[in-house]
Amino acid sequence: MGTTSTCTDAAIELVFRPKLLEFLQQYPDINIEFSMDYAFVDIVAERFDAGVRIGEAIEKDMVATRVGPDWRFCVVGSPDYFHRHLPPATPHDLRRHNCINMRMTTAGGNLKWEFREPTGREIAFRVAGQTTFSNSMLVLGAAIDGIGLGYVPYDLAKPDIEMGQLVEVLSEWSLECEGPYLYYPSRRLHSPAFAALVEAMRYHLPVS
Repeated sequence: MGTTSTCTDAAIELVFRPKLLEFLQQYPDINIEFSMDYAFVDIVAERFDAGVRIGEAIEKDMVATRVGPDWRFCVVGSPDYFHRHLPPATPHDLRRHNCINMRMTTAGGNLKWEFREPTGREIAFRVAGQTTFSNSMLVLGAAIDGIGLGYVPYDLAKPDIEMGQLVEVLSEWSLECEGPYLYYPSRRLHSPAFAALVEAMRYHLPVS
C-alpha cells in the first residue's frame, strides 16, 4: 500500500519527520512518497493523494485535517553576520541588509516577509539580497553561513538558535499564522493506508 503527498521542506521537517519513524514501524506495508514543492500544486491533476499548506491557502472543495500548531515566522542571522552589521530595529531597516530570498513560483516572485506592527497592523514587503533559494532549509543554511538574514518558521530555526549558530531579531514584530493542514479531495475514495496516515499525523489543539 502506498500514499503520495506534496508539501514544503518545512512541512516535512516539522510535521512528518517527528512522527514518521513510529508510523512506518507500525505500518511496515505502507510506502510514502513526499514531493517537495513550494508551488500551489493541483493535487488532483498531478495525482497526489494529499498536500500540506497553511490553513488560509486551502481550496474550499478540499477536506482539511490540522497536522501542526500555528507557525511563527522569524528573522535570523549568524553571530558573525551581526558582528559585521548592526541588527535591524524595525522591519524597515531590512532594506539596509543582505536578505536571503526564497523563490515562490506561484506567488509572482520571491516570498514576501510579513510582520505585525505594535499597533496590530500587518505589513508585508519583498526584500533584497545577493542570494535566492527555493526552499526554507537552504535559506536556513545560508543564514548559518553568515550570508545574510533569513526568514523562516521559528520552529525550523529553533535548534540552531539554541546552539548559538543563529540569532533571532525583530521578534516583537514576528507574525504568527494558522498552522499546517493536510488537505485532500472530498470526493475521492481514499485507501486504508491514506486513512492511517491522516490519523497518525492529526494534530490536537491544546485544551485551554
